[in-house]
Amino acid sequence: MSQLERILEGKSKDLGGFCVTRILPVAQRRHVGPFVFYDQMGPARFNPGEGINVRPHPHIGLATVTYLFDGEMDHRDCLGVHQTIYPGDVNWMTAGKGVTHSERTGDEARAKGMFMHGIQVWVALPEDCQEIEPEFHHHGAEDLPAFEIGGAHFRLILGSAYGQTSPVKVHSPIVYAHIEAKAGATFDLPQGHEELALHVVSGRVETAGEPVSGGHMAIFTPGQIQARVSVTEDSRLMLLGGQPLGQRYMEWNFVSTSKERIEQAKTDWRASIAAGFKDTPFRMPVEENEYIPLPGDPEPGEPPACTEENPTS
Repeated sequence: MSQLERILEGKSKDLGGFCVTRILPVAQRRHVGPFVFYDQMGPARFNPGEGINVRPHPHIGLATVTYLFDGEMDHRDCLGVHQTIYPGDVNWMTAGKGVTHSERTGDEARAKGMFMHGIQVWVALPEDCQEIEPEFHHHGAEDLPAFEIGGAHFRLILGSAYGQTSPVKVHSPIVYAHIEAKAGATFDLPQGHEELALHVVSGRVETAGEPVSGGHMAIFTPGQIQARVSVTEDSRLMLLGGQPLGQRYMEWNFVSTSKERIEQAKTDWRASIAAGFKDTPFRMPVEENEYIPLPGDPEPGEPPACTEENPTS
């Protein structure tokens, strides 16, 4: 049996000069371990006055993880957190029963302009943790284990690997690592994880007898994974995986084992908007007064769509 299940190529979308490349989920692979969503942000150059503006939006049933190679980003949430993240840091937000947050370029970075490149992932929560209280934890780059194996330099973002453990609070067995490696480096995948994948952000490697080039993710056959990675060009890599948590439904920003719970979250978001986020299931993040509506719903200030049930005349 092959050690490689498949190699995925990311699908890029231009968001007005800022490119986002999605690798997970796809029809062939909905998750790797507990990772149910994997986006590469950039690389992109923002001129002075430009930046990212992701308005407040809700999540349930997952944890979001933002990790940057270049640039910076401001996180604000309804827990009262305002945290700027820099390269090598980790922002881990546990949505649990419900949280609202925004992600924007800070005023100083926007004024100067910047180069932006990073990864954002969603990690599904175990079924018995889906409705826990939301939390936010920030860890600076200096807090994360850094080590070298076979000429490859690792920073362990989440979980455990190679005898090291990240300080970031997680809810299930997981591994997530950033790797910088020069051509000629060689390392074995870590043991003890049922599912693993390797994203070649840039460069080129060979593993399980197959070449994997930049922009592709190698998904290893689940089970007792034993594979070696040989770096054939200077490379930036992301290693991810862990214990799969079973089927998850995903719609918009909501993840759950229950379709009914997702429908309830949609109802709660609409109700929160209608009530101006006062004493509602979802609250407005600190220092924010905007929001993203559900797909298909009117933008703030737009009249509702004309229907037989809701005529406009």
